[in-house]
Amino acid sequence: MNRDVIIACDFSGKEATLDFLDKFSCCERKPFVKIGMELFYSAGPDIVREVKARGHKVFLDLKLHDIPNTVKKAMRVLSELDVDMTNVHAAGTVAMMRAAVEGLTRPDGTRPLLIAVTQLTSTGEETMQKELLIGSGINETIVHYARNAKEAGLDGVVCSPLEAGMVKAACGSRFLAVTPGIRFADAAADDQVRITTPARAREIGSDYIVVGRPITAAPDPVAAYERCLTEFLPPESTTA
Repeated sequence: MNRDVIIACDFSGKEATLDFLDKFSCCERKPFVKIGMELFYSAGPDIVREVKARGHKVFLDLKLHDIPNTVKKAMRVLSELDVDMTNVHAAGTVAMMRAAVEGLTRPDGTRPLLIAVTQLTSTGEETMQKELLIGSGINETIVHYARNAKEAGLDGVVCSPLEAGMVKAACGSRFLAVTPGIRFADAAADDQVRITTPARAREIGSDYIVVGRPITAAPDPVAAYERCLTEFLPPESTTA
């Protein structure tokens, strides 16, 4: 499985998003981009179609979490958008995740990558135990959720890079670890709790890193993106 850097395009609307992506128009490598809830709810499905038409891969980050039948029907709609990756919350149960796979799978048997969120990178162990009333430790919980996702037929999970190695050990090397919470060594943590650098994420076992503000808020986003590529990918991959 090829590693990649995914830019989190957490903008409030279509114009800001396309203006940002215009900065990469001269780049040989079109960035893989994440479209999250704010942008999708603001601009609708057309933003996915337009970004795809520009040659970008798309991770549609909507974190579905509902009863199995509702998630299945929603995924059936999303399967028509030709996204490359999408997700659900692992807390929605194995039955819900299986329904998501069923809904996302097209009549020809193809589907985008489907991953499950274990615990958000803004959630620390104290918050998880005191507010969510999850008595197990955060590492144990994340690994258990990852095993559930694998049992349901998903391709991987979203976890912090700090748990990527544990997920791989529990679920196998081909089970994807998609990791937000990435910051450069010389950058602020912002509102993230469980974070690390692109280079360390590679060493631990991340397959994809999701990077937002360190790129989108950088004085030179293209340079910041290229720095991520250099730190995270093997040298022969950065020009692919």
